Amino acid sequence: MNAGEILKKALFGQRISACEGVALFEQADLLELGQAADQIRQRLHPDNRVTFVIDRNINYTNVCTTGCRFCAFFRAPGHPEGYVLSRKELHTKIRETIEQGGTQLLIQGGLNPQLQLTYYEDMLRDIKANFNIHIHSFSPPEIVHMAQGAGITLVEVITLLKEAGLDSIPGGGAEILDDRVRSYISPRKIGWEQWMEVMETAHALGMKTTATMMFGSVETFAERVNHMIRVRDVQDRSGGFTAFIPWSFQPQHTALGGDTATGVEYLRTLAISRILLDNVPNIQASWVTQGAKMAQIALRFGANDFGSTMLEENVVRAAGVTNRVPLTEIIHCILEAGHIPAQRNTLYQILVEYAGRGNAGW
Repeated sequence: MNAGEILKKALFGQRISACEGVALFEQADLLELGQAADQIRQRLHPDNRVTFVIDRNINYTNVCTTGCRFCAFFRAPGHPEGYVLSRKELHTKIRETIEQGGTQLLIQGGLNPQLQLTYYEDMLRDIKANFNIHIHSFSPPEIVHMAQGAGITLVEVITLLKEAGLDSIPGGGAEILDDRVRSYISPRKIGWEQWMEVMETAHALGMKTTATMMFGSVETFAERVNHMIRVRDVQDRSGGFTAFIPWSFQPQHTALGGDTATGVEYLRTLAISRILLDNVPNIQASWVTQGAKMAQIALRFGANDFGSTMLEENVVRAAGVTNRVPLTEIIHCILEAGHIPAQRNTLYQILVEYAGRGNAGW
């Protein structure tokens, strides 16, 4: 089956196989991919809204033992630049977030061997006692690290975190869900099956999560497609993923090095993710790595969400990428692309819809 026939199959609502997904990467015309992904987006989101969330990405520590080759943010234990945020610093950041209309905290950090499970529980309880905000925090590698440190199961650690105030889990640490890739770029980080076990466990406990994919390092097209298929398979069983966020590897200042994926490669990957992930409701554009203009184009390649205002971001910035898009610019970009901007919460419930309805056509 050629790429055109595969796209027709997708537009008729039929599921695309892994082999067909690889064929789309290898053969499909970029604009035809974009048109198909956009039609699928319109079918899933006929209201023509493009959503975004106001949040802050708070990195409570940069101390980490994994030493991932793609990460320029971490510092090894004992490094003079290592830090752990004080409670006062954390409160200041949260207060600033709420003052700017923020509804979500994305709290993530390194695997710091000095921090025990009680540290995380106390942090969550303290935030909930002082602020009314959704805590969307701690990636699967962090949660496995907590469980191993405490000598308890994933069910037990996620239950304890949920009781302390954790509301949902972000999809960080996924990179590529393939152990060949992971053994090369992050050999001391959890394997893909453990990553997915955290997510399925959280879903079984009634918690929603997202899924990410960092592409453009050393993976093949087949491994990129298998990543998407593995997310789709779990979504069939649990329905717990709210969104999928593909973003390109940023090589500057990293041990891995290499080249950044092109804009064309980003759009191709984004469109194929919308086509393959027929059971994941939302696909998020990544202005953090691509910039506002490319994220705007992404809205015609399958994305229906502009991500977050991200009042603070440190990990990608450490790799030399410093895109910044204020709230007014996000709204302008969405309107200019012919969509209705809408602020959402973490669970994709609409909070505010902004005036201005553009042309919904391709």
